[in-house]
Amino acid sequence: MTKQLLHLVFGGELTHLDEQEFKDVSRLDIVGIFPNYAEAHKAWKGAAQRTVDNAHMRYFIVHLHRLMDPEQEEQDGQHEH
Repeated sequence: MTKQLLHLVFGGELTHLDEQEFKDVSRLDIVGIFPNYAEAHKAWKGAAQRTVDNAHMRYFIVHLHRLMDPEQEEQDGQHEH
């Protein structure tokens, strides 16, 4: 059984294409929390494709497992990309 590594996928409309500041934080799209990077990437790709017509919409994958236990990655020697 593989270790659960939680990932959050969310996005929203950026104020400028070259910045990571959201136009309206209250309108962020929380896609969901996923048990591994592969599932999160599928969700990210789907959300990004649905909003491809809006150049200011951006979706991100946040590695929640790293925030929850930042020392674990160093102990495991794992580097996820």
